[in-house]
Amino acid sequence: MGYYDKQDPSDHSKQKGNRGKYFLPGIVALSLGVLLVVVAFPGLTGRIMPDGSERQAVEEREQLPEQPESGGTAAEIRNVSVNVTSGVTEAVDNVAEAVVGVINLQNASFWNDTETETDEEGEAGTGSGVIYKKENGKAYVVTNYHVIEGAGQVELSLIDGTRVPAEVLGEDPLTDLAVLSMEDEMVTKVADFGNSDSVRTGEPVIAIGNPLGLQFSGSVTQGIISGTDRSIPVDVNRDGTPDWHADVMQTDAAINPGNSGGALINIQGKVIGINSMKIAQSAVEGIGLAIPVNSAIPIINDLEQYGQVKRPYFGVSIGSLSDVSSYHWQQTLKLPKDVSAGVYITGVAPGSPAANAGLKEYDVIVELDGDQVRDVIELRKHLYNEKQVGDKMEVTFYRGQDQKTTTVDLTEDTTGE
Repeated sequence: MGYYDKQDPSDHSKQKGNRGKYFLPGIVALSLGVLLVVVAFPGLTGRIMPDGSERQAVEEREQLPEQPESGGTAAEIRNVSVNVTSGVTEAVDNVAEAVVGVINLQNASFWNDTETETDEEGEAGTGSGVIYKKENGKAYVVTNYHVIEGAGQVELSLIDGTRVPAEVLGEDPLTDLAVLSMEDEMVTKVADFGNSDSVRTGEPVIAIGNPLGLQFSGSVTQGIISGTDRSIPVDVNRDGTPDWHADVMQTDAAINPGNSGGALINIQGKVIGINSMKIAQSAVEGIGLAIPVNSAIPIINDLEQYGQVKRPYFGVSIGSLSDVSSYHWQQTLKLPKDVSAGVYITGVAPGSPAANAGLKEYDVIVELDGDQVRDVIELRKHLYNEKQVGDKMEVTFYRGQDQKTTTVDLTEDTTGE
């Protein structure tokens, strides 16, 4: 009788030989199978054999706090610091401290507790201004005329909210510019003027100012130059008739009430325009206007030095021929039928350059220095933009049916034409 587990030695050796015969082919078959799975299903490789990034993610997940099984979730909180310095932020940094708020203070009557009427100064409006120079203890600010119009006193609000008194050095309604001065001990930055003549349509620009009052002081909006050669009518005396055509730049950077007098800068941080006005029509959006600095600088210099703009004085009161009916062209002015444009004289100041040159009431001016003059605006633009005090100006005009020419010696006086 033998034992159940007893094996014959010869049988044992035979079995070992058989395992060695089939072991290696089995490994090869298994490897080929795995390879076929990897080729057929590449998406599984990350699960089967994670690469370095997968292993790192697994390790990071293993290091995170365990999520609670119920009653809420645990969130990982991280503080992220991002460097947002760009050309725009650098340009703003160059100018922002030089843009101030302008507060128009005017007298107003109030009744106090004793029913006595008293006069107190209150804010009539706010706008913006640009510090463009520091010299001899003074800082100089350019703003719009309409911002300080009628002010009994003007204050400036600096970037930190400090309010300081300012003096009005000069103002010019025709170009909507004014110059103020203040003590310079708190002034930290002065804006640099650029070259508005080199501005191109489509160029990026930034508007800085105080829209809707000082609670939004130092607001920045960005846009492009939409047009470089725009002309808009200006009604200085608010009689419904334009007195001037202002040459302005158009931008789609948002310019709202309170932005007036602020800076329009290029991407280099140079002031290329003084924000002036916005077309306030419900059907119009994204049209902001700015006075080009190349046009503003001569005005600013005159206002700073003389308190007024030194313009040539003509000495006539005038109207555009197009403003009267054609009936009066022949019946009152006695003009030839082929004359349909020009400027008629309604009055001549005694002793003025016009009077000395022999011009009279109802004369109709049609040319200045050989250039056609069709209306009052064209006459003013030629007189103010092309001529200087002391210049001579050739005037071609009609007196009734007769065409005449005379020469006017222009003098200095801003009270007339």
